[in-house]
Amino acid sequence: MPDPSAARPSAPPPRPLPVLVLADVSGSMAEAGKIDVLNRSIAAMIRSFADEDTVRGEITVGVVTFGGGGAALHQPPAPAAEVVWEDMLPRGRTPLGEALDLVNELLADEDVISRRAFTPTLVLVSDGLPNDDWRGSLERLLASPRGGKAVRLAVGVGQDMDDEAFDVLRAFIDDPVIQPVRADEAHLLSRYFSWVTMSVTARARSARPNDTSHMSFDELEDLLG
Repeated sequence: MPDPSAARPSAPPPRPLPVLVLADVSGSMAEAGKIDVLNRSIAAMIRSFADEDTVRGEITVGVVTFGGGGAALHQPPAPAAEVVWEDMLPRGRTPLGEALDLVNELLADEDVISRRAFTPTLVLVSDGLPNDDWRGSLERLLASPRGGKAVRLAVGVGQDMDDEAFDVLRAFIDDPVIQPVRADEAHLLSRYFSWVTMSVTARARSARPNDTSHMSFDELEDLLG
């Protein structure tokens, strides 16, 4: 008599739930401890994601930096439990457009982010205006299948962020329901990333991880208020 357990199909592996951070590492991020808080905040987020044990979504994390001579893949997208975080270092100017193009390439590469992946979350962190031609790069990202559907979030760091700089963040989000937030003091970045962590974790635990309607922006305003 055949063993019934042998015919029992194995459960499919959890689907990736990608989080990609676009991190400004321009020289100004060295001021007022901004880069230090950003490094600690991302490291804490990764640790929290790694502790999650869900059958539906496995949270993956990637980090694209922009500063100095261009954009770079600082942390290739990988399951959070496998990430060994290395601190980012500030340098140079603010080439946001190159970061947007690199993120677009990552989203389109199914060897990096599989076709099974849930809707990705993109988090832009910046403390000033880009100094390259970022508009065309943003248009390409928003027109792409995954970039256009992604949950796009943004936070402006420091008191030097003016209306023009926030207009860039609004253009990145491109959603009237979601607004960029302001972290006037560097320490508020940790609260912002705590909220991102809670929001993504809630998606991973839910029956419908692609449903983002549960995200509490009122709670975010209270944290940074």
